[in-house]
Amino acid sequence: MQPLTESFIRASFINASRREVKELNLPSGLEYLTAESWAQLDFLGWRDPKFGRRAYVVLPQLDGDPAGVLLSQAEASPRSRAMCNWCQDVRLPNEVVFWSAKRVGDAGRRGDTVGVLVCREFQCSRNVRNVPPPAYEGFDTAAARERSIDNLRLKAAGFADMLLTGR
Repeated sequence: MQPLTESFIRASFINASRREVKELNLPSGLEYLTAESWAQLDFLGWRDPKFGRRAYVVLPQLDGDPAGVLLSQAEASPRSRAMCNWCQDVRLPNEVVFWSAKRVGDAGRRGDTVGVLVCREFQCSRNVRNVPPPAYEGFDTAAARERSIDNLRLKAAGFADMLLTGR
């Protein structure tokens, strides 16, 4: 993830109105993230302290600059323990919730949304960096960890692409 400034983050939102972008609260400590910290992030995600069911993510795109996305948390929680679609960690100590995002353009103005089950506090980057338990003797845990990181990046970028293209 590349270092992001406040103005870049605000300008990156693809599915939020000008008013929503103006009202958004940036995560605290953003200016204190070091280059090393950014190397450990595959996307930037945070919950809005003013609006209980609102969150924001800045996602990488496969063919362009990162895209900011406004998310809304579903009122109901999954009945059984859900697995995060992005990090796919089955040993999660954290809660997974359903987030929805308005589509971009006319589709979003008509009320079309895209949804995904993701970690409630967006810990996916940390989760995929945990060393997985060996599945069998000779299992390459380092390669499995790198595959998990790559998969997270692809899934996050794919979500942004889905909002833009509908595919």
